[in-house]
Amino acid sequence: MRSIVKLAAPAAAAALLLAACGTTGGDDTATGGESSGGSSSCPSDLSIGFFGALTGPDANLGVNIQNGVKLALKEHNAESGACQVKLTPFDSQGDQNQAQGLAQKAAGDKNLIGLVGPAFSGESKVADPIFADPDVNLVAITPSATNPALAENGWKTFFRVLGNDASQGPAAASYITGTLGKQKVYVVDDSSEYGKGLADLTRKGLGAADIKDNTIQKGQTDFSAVVADIRASGADAVFFGGYYAEAGLLLKQMRDAGLTSDQVAFVSDDGAKDQGLITAAGESAAEGAYLTCPCLPPDKAGGTFVADYTKENGSAPATYSAEGYDAATILLKGIAAGKVTRADLLSYVASYDEAGVTKQLKFDDKGEPSEISVWAYKVEGGQIVADQEIKAS
Repeated sequence: MRSIVKLAAPAAAAALLLAACGTTGGDDTATGGESSGGSSSCPSDLSIGFFGALTGPDANLGVNIQNGVKLALKEHNAESGACQVKLTPFDSQGDQNQAQGLAQKAAGDKNLIGLVGPAFSGESKVADPIFADPDVNLVAITPSATNPALAENGWKTFFRVLGNDASQGPAAASYITGTLGKQKVYVVDDSSEYGKGLADLTRKGLGAADIKDNTIQKGQTDFSAVVADIRASGADAVFFGGYYAEAGLLLKQMRDAGLTSDQVAFVSDDGAKDQGLITAAGESAAEGAYLTCPCLPPDKAGGTFVADYTKENGSAPATYSAEGYDAATILLKGIAAGKVTRADLLSYVASYDEAGVTKQLKFDDKGEPSEISVWAYKVEGGQIVADQEIKAS
């Protein structure tokens, strides 16, 4: 982990603020109204941020989340007398090598009082220590970063609205061996903070059913050696820990090599639970693939969220759209309650206990949610559909 840059000095903070103005991709001003004008109860140019991939190979996941954030923001700003809030995006491309610089820019933005994100575990590992620095004190609620270790660092500004991989890994293992009845599982990870961490937890849950392990690299496109090894292993299932681009290509090459879904089931995770998996694999190869996620099926979200999201975006909510909406709503309810400084908003989030569209939203002293569920999904007819909730064994 890179060293944390202290932001206490006014000159450093000012420099970072100036840098932030030109390199985050610009403010998204979908505010639904005019600025409040800078009263003491509602500062002008108040903003919350989204930190995650908006471009790059994993952008679909970030766009899903930001669309949920935008809907929450539009609804907040449309309320009569609402303190108007802008959205500041920080496009990390899902690359933790960019996270430190972006986190420093977020930290130095005096108008920014809360974040939705970071979206991925690797970038969270780099960025969250900067937000937690006492001189920064920037609350960050992730809707999707699931590595369990993130909550073990004592970061008082860290919160997440979904279960971590300590629940998803064992659930995936239980689903593979119990529901699918597979007993010879070949486990592959993409060597990322997220993918390897989840795969290791799944391996542990599989026990003797984990017959062989392998690792690929982010951005890899040729999996012929891995596919040959899967065939030689006699595996009746493959679990892949990683994201949809590599998962889709691995799945395509497995099916092209004659490893049919009847012979070798393909199971992956929330990072692969995206239409991009089907695009990369092709609809025929993707048919029958399974995915796990500590996320609620979007059509089961409460209230009018699904209808409102679909009307706003022209498509149904996808992976983590609802969780992004919930995370943003927490921040915006704090602002509506007059918590318009970083310190006040942080205190508000830490004591939050209200129903969201995905679950009752309440955090323990590590920032973990009080309610956790893991669902299995499958690909049918070119779409990812819910299969069942995976109950703890």
